[in-house]
Amino acid sequence: MPPATTTPDHTPPTVASLRAGQEIDLVLACARKERLLARSGTPYLALELRDRSGAIAARAFRDADVLAGRFERGDLVRVCGSVQRFRDELQLEVRALTQAPQADPAAFLPVAYRDLDELDGFLEHLAGEVFEAGCARLLAALLADEALRAAWRRAPCTRTGHHAYLGGLLEHTVAVGTLALEAAQLHPRLDRDLLLTAALVHDLGKTREFTYGADIGLSDEGRLLGHVELGLRLLDERAAHVDLATGRRLALAHCVLTHHGPDTAPGRRFASAEALALHRLNALDATVKQALEHGLSPGGSA
Repeated sequence: MPPATTTPDHTPPTVASLRAGQEIDLVLACARKERLLARSGTPYLALELRDRSGAIAARAFRDADVLAGRFERGDLVRVCGSVQRFRDELQLEVRALTQAPQADPAAFLPVAYRDLDELDGFLEHLAGEVFEAGCARLLAALLADEALRAAWRRAPCTRTGHHAYLGGLLEHTVAVGTLALEAAQLHPRLDRDLLLTAALVHDLGKTREFTYGADIGLSDEGRLLGHVELGLRLLDERAAHVDLATGRRLALAHCVLTHHGPDTAPGRRFASAEALALHRLNALDATVKQALEHGLSPGGSA
């Protein structure tokens, strides 16, 4: 009897749970699609299929050109076949494949390990720690924007580096905000409200940087402008409506503009201790997370 295509609780198996010899009938996202030639000259399809638990290579040797015409890279596909072991790696041998109806990408992309509602609550708490009126109004306006808030919860921080999963932006934002609050307590001469506000909005442009399908892609805005410029534009839009003083807007914009370091803009230097602090705190969370997820580089850094 062939192995079941569902788990004991009758839910479909995930990619991470697949085992050699298992028969599958699953809807997965196609992250790679290539038409190749076998040594015999016969065409076959080389695929990478994924769900939120991981990815697996797949091969379709029969009717490759017919199957290829049924879907494109980025589509969801219903796959029937068997799990085989090839060169010590699992791969799917595809017997049948059809395009499947599109669904929420969150079902097929990796997501944050931490609870997003909990992270959302931490974000609100940190915003509530800003007491200067103009900055507080700016944060309140951002948090009141339902579309922006949803994008804030969904976005990753990167596509392949640190926090490269749905919810990664919110997780990173909360981490940098928490570090900023601690730094301000340790160094009372820092402008606490400026540093904390900058920490919470420094990556806000990432809410417009990505697209979501079989994998995380770049929007046209993200590809052409980048998240720093997108974030500055977003902040300008909001700041104009909350009566944030010009000097405060410039100080906040400088922190956002230099949070990857002054070298990102030729001739620019840190103009405030808060900008320097944000740069270091952002790098601390990003590099530690990178090391935990992907290991240390030979030089000992992420």
